[in-house]
Amino acid sequence: MASPDYLVSIGLEVHVQLKTESKMFCGCAVRFGEPPNTLTCPTCLGLPGALPKLNAGAIERTILTGQLLGCETPEIVKWDRKNYFYPDMPKNYQISQFDLPLCLGGAVPLYELAYPKDAQKDIAHPGKAVALTRIHLEEDVAKSTHHGTFTTIDFNRAGTPLMEIVSEPELESPEETVAYLNSLRQILVYSGVSDADMEKGQMRCDVNISVRPKGQAELGTKIELKNLNSVSAVRRAIHYEIGRQIEEVEAGRPIRQATWRWNDEVGQTELMRLKEDAHDYRYFPDPDLLPVRTTGILARVREHLPELPHEKVARFESAYQITHYDASVLASDRALADWYETAAAGSSAPKKVANWVINNLLAELNGRDLAIVDCPVTPAALAELVDLVESGKVSNNQAKEIFAHLFEHPGEAPAAIAKAKGFEPADSGEIEGIVDQVIAANPGPVGEVKDGNDKAANFLVGQVMKLSKGKANPKQVTEMVLGRIRG
Repeated sequence: MASPDYLVSIGLEVHVQLKTESKMFCGCAVRFGEPPNTLTCPTCLGLPGALPKLNAGAIERTILTGQLLGCETPEIVKWDRKNYFYPDMPKNYQISQFDLPLCLGGAVPLYELAYPKDAQKDIAHPGKAVALTRIHLEEDVAKSTHHGTFTTIDFNRAGTPLMEIVSEPELESPEETVAYLNSLRQILVYSGVSDADMEKGQMRCDVNISVRPKGQAELGTKIELKNLNSVSAVRRAIHYEIGRQIEEVEAGRPIRQATWRWNDEVGQTELMRLKEDAHDYRYFPDPDLLPVRTTGILARVREHLPELPHEKVARFESAYQITHYDASVLASDRALADWYETAAAGSSAPKKVANWVINNLLAELNGRDLAIVDCPVTPAALAELVDLVESGKVSNNQAKEIFAHLFEHPGEAPAAIAKAKGFEPADSGEIEGIVDQVIAANPGPVGEVKDGNDKAANFLVGQVMKLSKGKANPKQVTEMVLGRIRG
């Protein structure tokens, strides 16, 4: 936990592999899990004489990301050579962008449900958006695997289109950093730009952290953290590094700008190397790639901007009259949002459909470790089930039994299941008789209702439901009970 006497500033460099069929500068396929070094060619291997060719789809996806995040795109952009020697880049430079990137400015909104669950009730800055510096497009490097005494290199990943999304140092805590990463990933997946799966290396981040005493305007010396392969690891690493830096400052030891790695096994950061400055990379324009005019690309992209999560939340609240929290849960995943909308469109009670999805469907899916795309219950089936309840043909308890049956026997119709199970609605005359019987037997609660305490009717409704063996509709019973008592 950070000391209240210090301010924390965190900036992120998030690398995102784009969802394209081919690599950034050659025609090699982009696929995960293939045998090592099978998706390669002279260009992505950096062989002499091989020339790069721009991937138009990757450029469009990067500009699309920028538009969704409120970035500006310069009229002319170009690619540069970032020079350094490392085994994962055999031509000794990486094709990247320096002074004319595809996107400038913009911001990432921090969604409430993107914070860690234990931090959602105490968000320091609700509605915060973290400013971006830039988004540039480059090629990914090969994957190095260290085996102790030797290292192997897999070039399948080399050349994959890679966006680098650079934020301003506006994050103030590990929890805000988690919210930033989760919100950004949600937007990227929503738009189809990337699958952004950190386990597959499709989304990786470097974290820049600095601390300074309160009252000091100038930022402290930053430390860059690498080797962060999950959001939970990012949170743990930042918590540790903040504490480490504060200890250094209070001990009077200067912090030197450097790159550290996170060792998740021992739960601490470890020095890798002193940090290079940008001038050490000796950027210069790539002579094999012409600058690109973006006006036409920008116009095409703007014609197909998808609805963002927070925009969907607002629409769900308005169109389906559901709460902000329920709308946020339903819109948190695009596949879930699409599933809900299909069900809501087929039902007379979209608000009740939302309740069923959040309280019943998601719980069942989580218990079975299923994603919404693998759900055996169709949106149409849930819509029909909700309408059976609303029309009084089945009770809530009966509906839950039908719902459980649907998971085990997908494809069956809720109405047919209700009939097979004998869930016929009780005769209205029979229910009226039970209501009269309950009212006569319970003068105490009846008197409370007469005195204006409508909640006392819940006991009477429960007694009616018990005597009707669950066949009565609670909503209709409530109306009947109140009507009988009030005359």
